Amino acid sequence: MENTLLMGAEAVRETVDRVAAKQDITRDELAFLLSAGADTAGYLRQQARQRAESIYGKKIYIRGLIEFTNYCKNDCYYCGIRRSNKQADRYRLSKEDILECCKTGYELGFRTFVLQGGEDGYYTDEIVCDLVSSIKSAHPDCAVTLSIGEKAKESYRRYYEAGADRYLLRHETADEAHYRYLHPPQLSLSNRMRCLYDLREIGYQVGCGFMVGSPGQTVDTLYEDLRFIKELEPHMVGIGPFIPQHDTPFADRNAGTADATFRLLAIIRLIHPLVLLPSTTALGTIHPRGREEGILSGANVVMPNLSPVGVRKKYALYDNKICTGDEAAECRFCLQNRMKSIGYEVVTDRGDSRVLTRAVKT
Repeated sequence: MENTLLMGAEAVRETVDRVAAKQDITRDELAFLLSAGADTAGYLRQQARQRAESIYGKKIYIRGLIEFTNYCKNDCYYCGIRRSNKQADRYRLSKEDILECCKTGYELGFRTFVLQGGEDGYYTDEIVCDLVSSIKSAHPDCAVTLSIGEKAKESYRRYYEAGADRYLLRHETADEAHYRYLHPPQLSLSNRMRCLYDLREIGYQVGCGFMVGSPGQTVDTLYEDLRFIKELEPHMVGIGPFIPQHDTPFADRNAGTADATFRLLAIIRLIHPLVLLPSTTALGTIHPRGREEGILSGANVVMPNLSPVGVRKKYALYDNKICTGDEAAECRFCLQNRMKSIGYEVVTDRGDSRVLTRAVKT
């Protein structure tokens, strides 16, 4: 038995070292690293952590998250703010609300603001551009990130010209059949991919990502996700565990696991070393030390919530979300102390990605 364990540990080390050296992974290597024993998988996370520190040091970057609308025209089967959810308590923040969130965040040291919401037609291109330019005018040393879904290329260009620096758009899955399983017929993987390449071409720092353990996900679909990340070369990759929401068609599905998420964070760090990699609120929701363990798996970004406390529970993408009752300062300093407890320092600069912008492949 001892010899078998030693052989298993040695195989993990050899596989991890090979993946790290070539900054790429095969389907079989992925399957092996996802199934290796928890004790031997520690080496995977250790190597990812060392790789992150060799590039970014002990710095953890913070982004101030403002969830400004939970209206959405889409009906994604996994999402608690989907159009068909009649139980959702809908809200929209005004321009004044959003600017106040930014003012509070700036005073707390935030230098990146992430405006995230459903695909809400109320916020026209004119309104979005005005929001972005107003934030940049008030805080010219800050970055503005948008996460508001699929838009026309011209809309993305207008936001960029108004001052938006970054755009987050999870691709959810790079497998066509899996995408159809998670989304209604009105949505398409090809359009989602078009959006990401449009954003990259315009000049944004771009983020993609997927849920770990989403219904229908397999090693093969995960491998397609990793192939897509290698192709796109995004500046950020946001992954977190799938957590069911009780008013969705996937309410009775099993949640993704923290262990699989830690492993995939580590793998992404090794194959795409320069990427900004968040340790998400969803990880903290399914594991009491999820965000800390995410950092110890190679992540280097945390995203405290700057939204008004009165609306936080309403932005219910999934069940049992943490930090819905905390004030902005509580979120900020809680995460700072959590990172300090594992030897890391939360920094207040913009934390731009080290990924070099390149021409998009055609």
